[in-house]
Amino acid sequence: MEKAFQNHFTINCQGRLLDLSKPKVMGILNVTPDSFFDGGKYTEETNILRRVGQMLLEGADIIDIGGMSSRPGAEIISPEEELNRVAPAISKIKKTFDKAIISIDTVHSLVAKEAVNLGASLVNDISAGSIDDKMLETVGNLSVPYILMHMKGAPKDMQDNPEYEDLIGEQLDYFSQKIFDCKEAGIREIIIDPGFGFGKSIEHNFSLLKNLEQFQFMACPILVGISRKSMLYKLLDIEATEALNASSIAHLLSLQNGAN
Repeated sequence: MEKAFQNHFTINCQGRLLDLSKPKVMGILNVTPDSFFDGGKYTEETNILRRVGQMLLEGADIIDIGGMSSRPGAEIISPEEELNRVAPAISKIKKTFDKAIISIDTVHSLVAKEAVNLGASLVNDISAGSIDDKMLETVGNLSVPYILMHMKGAPKDMQDNPEYEDLIGEQLDYFSQKIFDCKEAGIREIIIDPGFGFGKSIEHNFSLLKNLEQFQFMACPILVGISRKSMLYKLLDIEATEALNASSIAHLLSLQNGAN
C-alpha cells in the first residue's frame, strides 16, 4: 500500500534528536491501579524497572508514563495524586536508564512541569489542553515536544454514544485549530494522535484507521495508540490479553497509512 506522501520529521528530546522518518515504538507504563489492561501491575519499584528494562530491550524508543487511567468511565484525578504516582517512577527510571526518552501522559500542567524537571522529554496530553488552560503555555515554556490527542468529551463520558457528522473532517478541523493554538503558545514540535477509542465507536475507529493517511496533511508526526483496545478484542470476541496478534496487524495497517 502506497502512502499519499512521506513526511520526514525529527523531534528534540532534551537535546537528543529522535528521527521519525523510520517508525518509532512507544512503550506504555501505567503506574495506576485501574488502567484497562495492566492496572496495578507496575506500582512497585522492582516491577517498574523490570518492565522498563524489558521494553527498552525489545526496542521501545520512548517510555510513556501515565499516573491516571483514561479508560472509559475514569475520573480525572488531582495533579497532586498523579504526581505522587509518576514522580518516583520517573526518578527511578532516569537513575537506572539514564538514556531512556520519557514522555509524561497527563492533562495537568503542574504534572507536566514537574515531570520534565525530573527528566521527561515529551508531554502527552489526551485533552490537548482542554482540561487545564495553562497546559499549552506551560509546554511552550518547557520547550519540549507536545503530543495532542483528539477526544470527544472526557474519559468519564466519552463513550456515551459518540456521534459525528463527518468524522475525518471534524478531526482535521480540530487539529488545525489546536496546532494554531500550540504555535501561538510557543510550542514548536507537535505530534498528533487521532485518539483511537476516545469518544469513538468501533466503526469510527476503523474508519480512522482506513483514512489515517489524510492526517499527513497536518504536516505533523502521527502517533497511533491502538494496542489491545476494545475495537480489536470486542470485534473478535476475545479478551484484551488475547489481542496481541490483532494489535500487530493494526500496527502494520497504521504504518502503511502514515503513522510515525
